[in-house]
Amino acid sequence: MIDIATADAMEAFGECVARELRAGDVLCLTGPLGAGKTTFARGLGRALGVRGAVTSPTFVVARTHARTGGAPLVHVDAYRLQNPAELEDLDIDWDGSICVVEWGKGMLDTSVDAWLEIVIDRGTSGDDDARVVTLHAVGERGRELAEAIGRGDR
Repeated sequence: MIDIATADAMEAFGECVARELRAGDVLCLTGPLGAGKTTFARGLGRALGVRGAVTSPTFVVARTHARTGGAPLVHVDAYRLQNPAELEDLDIDWDGSICVVEWGKGMLDTSVDAWLEIVIDRGTSGDDDARVVTLHAVGERGRELAEAIGRGDR
């Protein structure tokens, strides 16, 4: 478990995770409304050097952010999707992109073989900004990412 004290710290955590990512990597962000999923993605996007602001893709479902000299960042909000087939219908280049899927729990099994699920929960300290992050790896690449992040290879 990783304790995150503030929204700024959540963005910084996203920046740290970004340093470990390469084309074909998939992150699944899980947590309640307002947990900090998009805040995390904003920090990740900043560290990856994407063009434009990273905002919640709730209404467009998926947004591709171009990068200079690297794989694009595909940011998906699966909140309104009913099943994994709808995610597949988005025609995402999973192998050629770095993908972040908010609300992706249970949606990725038929699209990719490996991912890192980042579960963001509100902390128990009573501080409204405090969060606790837990990592759940699926597949070999998911395990590699979890180990690198857990060791602090940032």
